[in-house]
Amino acid sequence: MARRALKLASLAAATSGIYLYGNKFLDPNDFGVVRVGRAIATTAVITYDYLTSLRSVPYGSEEYDFLKSQIKELFVSFEDTPLGAASLAQVHKAVLQDGRTVAVKIQHPKVQAQSSKDILLMEVLLLVVKQIFPDFEFMWLVEEAKKNLPLELDFLNEGRNAEKVAHMLKNFDFLKVPRIYWELSTRRVLLMEFMEGGQVNDRAYMERNGINVNEISRNLGKLYSEMIFVNGFVHCDPHPGNVLVKKCPASGKAHIILLDHGLYQVLSESFRMDYCRLWQALIKADMKRVQKYSRRLGAGDLYPLFACMLTARSWESVNRGIDRSPVSASEDVEIRSNAAAYLPQITQLLNNVPRQMLLLLKTNDLLRGIESALHTRASASSFLNMSRCCIRAVSTYQRSKSHSLYRRAQISLAEALSLWQINLYELFLWLKGSRLGNWVIALLSRMHHSTY
Repeated sequence: MARRALKLASLAAATSGIYLYGNKFLDPNDFGVVRVGRAIATTAVITYDYLTSLRSVPYGSEEYDFLKSQIKELFVSFEDTPLGAASLAQVHKAVLQDGRTVAVKIQHPKVQAQSSKDILLMEVLLLVVKQIFPDFEFMWLVEEAKKNLPLELDFLNEGRNAEKVAHMLKNFDFLKVPRIYWELSTRRVLLMEFMEGGQVNDRAYMERNGINVNEISRNLGKLYSEMIFVNGFVHCDPHPGNVLVKKCPASGKAHIILLDHGLYQVLSESFRMDYCRLWQALIKADMKRVQKYSRRLGAGDLYPLFACMLTARSWESVNRGIDRSPVSASEDVEIRSNAAAYLPQITQLLNNVPRQMLLLLKTNDLLRGIESALHTRASASSFLNMSRCCIRAVSTYQRSKSHSLYRRAQISLAEALSLWQINLYELFLWLKGSRLGNWVIALLSRMHHSTY
């Protein structure tokens, strides 16, 4: 049956032509300047000409009718209009013969063969550009494309990633990952549980459906802090089309639905520990440690620029403490202006940092864009969640390297105290922002003045 499902790829190509041209179904991350940005973040480029010529089966032909009859054997219904389409695949809603509603992700035909040609073309173009501009240091793009694109094209690998992350984050009851139907899946066709909801950056949708925007932003931060700092297994494509939100009618709880598990970054233990300690230093505004761990991650003398890139804050804000104040409009303009002015240094930095950092930078930018859309950027709660995960990750690592029972007990005690301090500070922030807290502060102030 899985082999028969593979035939859907050809039919999808035939029905996809008109949808690939409409913004309603097309992922904007695959075009223009944004597409180049994704390439820089190691998502391989599939050429525009190829993307718009995926028609291997003529509409209305005998072959088309035959393939459509095959669909009827597998599904009670199969929607021709895709829910979404991008350069590698598109997704259709369908109902199986047993009544299960599924999402069918179908890889475009010839993508496998065409991808090697695209990578070769990318390599040639980059070599030509480097000959003209010797300071152009983006040859690592080809290396990353060669590594990541075959993984993205293997839908069975995507299914395994989905199951792994679902198990890894099973303690978060607000996270939903579609179940994979392995008996109907192949490397080019992936059948999974159908899930729907509003995009995570759609504040208006959340307000209409009674979903707490701050809670969603906080929970998304928890997920990614856990993936990055604690587990070192990171979903690296959290654009709004891949992260949905929905309120459960039965429980009233808001769920985060994580889709598209083709692109993950596995972090080495040494990299993860340095990255944890760097973020701890950034949150505490400990400039000596910021310099130390930035250098260990390859930033060298460009560590101030590296810190600004990671936090998307000005160097002044980094020195003052990134949790002290939200991003102002003037600071945002300053950051954008400096990004253009420091392009050569940014290029050098991207060439020097470990390859693991590249997808993290892309992921950080996508998450920051979601926070900006929800107006929750640089909230204190996001830094508190990061601090918790960093403390847990470093403590677990230290215990694993210690052979002394006494030393392990010391580490556990220090961890508990640090987490307790964060909880206490979080309680203080909650009281400060609540009516009860304001009432208590006003009462204490009156009592203080009445003693004089």
